[in-house]
Amino acid sequence: MSRTLILRSKSGSKLLINRFITSPYSHPSSSARSIGTLAFEEIRSSQDGPYNFTAFFLHGLLGSGRNWRSFSRTLASSLPDWRMVLVDLRNHGKSAELEGISPPHDMENAAKDLANLVTSQGWNWPDAFLGHSMGGKVALQFAQSCARGDYGESVSLPKQLWILDSVPGKVNPENSDGEVEKVLQSLRTLPSSIPSRKWLVDYLLKLGFSKSLSEWLGTSLKKSGDKETWAFNLEGAIQMFNSYRDTDYWPLLEHPPKSLDISVVQAENSDRWTEDVVHRLQNLASKSFNEDEGKLSYYVLPKSGHWVHADNPKGLLEIVTPKIASLV
Repeated sequence: MSRTLILRSKSGSKLLINRFITSPYSHPSSSARSIGTLAFEEIRSSQDGPYNFTAFFLHGLLGSGRNWRSFSRTLASSLPDWRMVLVDLRNHGKSAELEGISPPHDMENAAKDLANLVTSQGWNWPDAFLGHSMGGKVALQFAQSCARGDYGESVSLPKQLWILDSVPGKVNPENSDGEVEKVLQSLRTLPSSIPSRKWLVDYLLKLGFSKSLSEWLGTSLKKSGDKETWAFNLEGAIQMFNSYRDTDYWPLLEHPPKSLDISVVQAENSDRWTEDVVHRLQNLASKSFNEDEGKLSYYVLPKSGHWVHADNPKGLLEIVTPKIASLV
């Protein structure tokens, strides 16, 4: 099922947005078992002629692809040969409504969902991934699985990965303020139906959460009759968060596959980075990789907290756009 919208960017150019909720399909390696693909949106310029490149946007925990709609529109207006695909990861957004997406809900299966989506749609393999927070680790897992042949011989490794304020190694709870865990635990105590968005925001404020976080969580509600329900599968999302914390992609960063360019972007004011992690990234970014390896770059996005696309979208565009455009 799809729906097409035409929006006009600030520069006056038109952008096409196609919204899709994909149906289950039979995977070639499992003819008897039907598995679900993912909901997604396509954003690209409306210029005549086909697109030549594709970038996947992967959101963070409890988010959805629409979080990146504004940013991707602006990026697409500068890259007319590109198509932007905003994916709702398993247990999130419209993908939470789909049947056939089975556990375990971890980084490996979240990445495999992307491969299933590509093959089910008959697309060429994406040229770039932009993954924020948990989505950054899903992107790293996708590249790792591609490199070791998990998705078959026809797969093409992406040319660029953008890891946006996502720590690549295991997340030690002792190095965190525990806010995410507190949010998840608090959401578990709520009824499945919420009286209203205002009620939720007020409730979270009383628990001590910030206004910005409370209002952002309110955007994850959807209408269900005269009440509101979550636009995500909470228990599945919690399993994904646990997997996010426990996975380690430092070996991939230390030895990226040939032709893969990994760019890690740290938000200047983000509290997710320790001195040891930053020092390790800086050393890797200054390293001379072998000819049979890819490369790694490290950036700091100024004047930004964890929500890079909202806190400093212009600065992020200035980092991302020239490098992605270089693939054209």
